[in-house]
Amino acid sequence: MKKIVVTTKKEDMDKVTKIFENRFFTSEIKGECAVITSYIPDNELDEIIKKLDDVVDFRFKDSLIEVSSPFFVKSSVLERIEKREGIKGKLPVEKLLESVKIYTSVDFGKVTLAGIAGFIAMMGLFMNNVALVIGAMLLSPILGPIYAFAINLAVGDAKDSMKSILNLLVMILFVIAISVISTFILSGVMDIRKTPEIITRLSANPVYVLIAVLLGFASILALSKGVSESIAGVAIAVAILPPAVVFGICIVAFPWNFTAPLVLTLDNIIGLMIGSLLSVLVLDIGPRKYYEKNVAKKFIRRVFYVLVLLIAILTAISLYI
Repeated sequence: MKKIVVTTKKEDMDKVTKIFENRFFTSEIKGECAVITSYIPDNELDEIIKKLDDVVDFRFKDSLIEVSSPFFVKSSVLERIEKREGIKGKLPVEKLLESVKIYTSVDFGKVTLAGIAGFIAMMGLFMNNVALVIGAMLLSPILGPIYAFAINLAVGDAKDSMKSILNLLVMILFVIAISVISTFILSGVMDIRKTPEIITRLSANPVYVLIAVLLGFASILALSKGVSESIAGVAIAVAILPPAVVFGICIVAFPWNFTAPLVLTLDNIIGLMIGSLLSVLVLDIGPRKYYEKNVAKKFIRRVFYVLVLLIAILTAISLYI
């Protein structure tokens, strides 16, 4: 449930109250201003804000739209509205941006967590233990930067989008470094062999690209509907974490095989990005202003073309290794 407080010119009060008809709201006149307060379900916020943007005159210095999440609201009217809504809609774009803000900068804690997840995945690969590999995926925070990349690009914020990719690269490079160092140390005390879990990551099949695209699409779709990040994150981790770890292992133990897991890792990263961008387009996640939407779509198109070109090059390479 969201609380919306709209302050506008009193001459525009009727236009604003018309937007809130059939919804719970109060209105009052304060001098030259009209203040309208309403409580609406989360899934109606995007639609309401778009309509308010069209009728509120922001040239008037006191015009204001304030949105907040009340800690507790008790109302029989609101309870009936919530029951009437039934199915939850997608989260408003402001909430999506807020949820990904932490992934636009490198966080030592999350990078460390990615390294720990990589080490656990490496042990699972050495022991051919699927449970350990899955456990590592549950720990991995790799979903966040990809999610941040798609959402920020969808609203036209290319700067934060690129920061998210930098954060992702730092995490992956740290995972690879942990894998290389650990494999080097372990190779001195044990015989490093190709287990079935490792062998499955030594081939870069173009089919994996399609799977990565679908995973990226499904993950953003799930997160936009409010599904737990840890659940959706497993889909991302399964595509990136094990191949990146195998790449690190191969650098030390099987240098003649390192190309395939590297290509597979890059395939999956780019495929996930493409899938996430397709998802934000299908879900119509983006800025509210018309001109901002045009700018955002230009960014998305350019990035999409670059990603498709990269995936075509990697697919061609995978056919010859």
